[in-house]
Amino acid sequence: MGIQTEETKKGKMTVAEAGRRGGKKTAATHGREFYEQIGRKGGEKVSMERGSEFYSEIGSKGGSERAKKHRSS
Repeated sequence: MGIQTEETKKGKMTVAEAGRRGGKKTAATHGREFYEQIGRKGGEKVSMERGSEFYSEIGSKGGSERAKKHRSS
């Protein structure tokens, strides 16, 4: 389970290790549908708060960055 530091040997764990363990436990108990549902809820919330213009803006930014990478290849 990774490198053991003095803290983890004494029974304590790092924040990263706690997050990793929590994420694995959540994935095991809830499954894919849970993540799809919370992702959808989050997207709806952002859409209500920021509007469709926000998605257009970030889509354009992502597209222009991807185009830059392809031009430099």
